[in-house]
Amino acid sequence: MSKNEIQGGLHKSGINWYPGHMAKTKREIAEKINLIDIVFEVIDARIPYSSKNKDIDNMIKNKPKILIMTKFDLCDQIKTNKWQIYYENKGYIVVTMNLLSNPNMNIIFQKITPIMKEINDKRQTKGLKPRRARVLVLGVPNVGKSTLINRLVGKKAVEVGNKPGITKNLTWIRINDKLELLDTPGILWPKLDNDIIAHNLASMTAIKEEILNFEGIATYIVKKMLNEYERNFLDRYDIKESKDLINIFEQIGKKIGAIQNGKIDYNKVYIRIIKDLQNGYLGKVTFDDINI
Repeated sequence: MSKNEIQGGLHKSGINWYPGHMAKTKREIAEKINLIDIVFEVIDARIPYSSKNKDIDNMIKNKPKILIMTKFDLCDQIKTNKWQIYYENKGYIVVTMNLLSNPNMNIIFQKITPIMKEINDKRQTKGLKPRRARVLVLGVPNVGKSTLINRLVGKKAVEVGNKPGITKNLTWIRINDKLELLDTPGILWPKLDNDIIAHNLASMTAIKEEILNFEGIATYIVKKMLNEYERNFLDRYDIKESKDLINIFEQIGKKIGAIQNGKIDYNKVYIRIIKDLQNGYLGKVTFDDINI
C-alpha cells in the first residue's frame, strides 16, 4: 500500500473468506432445523453489527432466538449498550457475557426456561412427554461459541482458540437433562461487499489470517483508534501524536524493537497492532457505530 493510500480514505478491502465447510454447514443446518427448539446467535460485543450474520434469520425460520453478546469485558460498553437497546427494540432477547472470568451461566437457563415451558405445554396437549431443550449455536467465526459451550458444560467439551475455523463439523453436546446443544462451525456470508464490515471482521479475527493484507488491516485499526480512542492508542505504545501514519508505524516499530538490518520491520508492526486490538491491549473498544 502506498503512502497516499495509507493517508487517504478506506481502501477497497478485497476481503472474502467462504471456504467449502461454511456452505456445507448451511446445508446441514437446513436439514436439522426442524429438530431445534431455540437458537443461540453469538456475536462479538466489540462489533455487534458487523459480526451479526445477515443470513441467519433465513436459515432458522421462526425459531425462538437468544442473541448472546460475548467479550463484553473488551467492548466500549456505552456504545455496545446502544446496540443492545437497538436489538431489544427489534424483539431480540439479548444477553451480554464475559466468558473468561467466571460468568453467571444461570442467566442462559433463565432465558431458556419460559421458552421451553411453552414448547412442552404444547407437547403435552398432543400427548407427548416434555423433553430437554435442543439449542442450535450459531455465529461468525471466533466470536466465542466454543468458549460459551465449554462454560455451559463446565469443562472442555470443544476446542477453542483465538483464530477462526477451529470447529469444522456440527456436533451434538449434552449439557444436562434440560439442555443439549448443536455446535456449528463459524459461518460468514458468500460476499463481504461492505468494506467497513469486512475490515471490522478482519480486525477482530473473524477472517482467516492467511488471506489478510496485514498492512491494510493495521492501517484501518490505527485510523479507527485515532479517531475514536486516541488516548488508548497513544498510551499503549507511549508514542507522540502524529497525523502521519507512516511516522506512527515507525514510532511503534522502534518502541517494540521491530527493527531488522537497521530498518523498521513494518510487517511485525502491523501484526502487533492487530494482535493488541484482538487481545484487548488497546483498551475497551467498539468499532460499530450507531445513532439511537
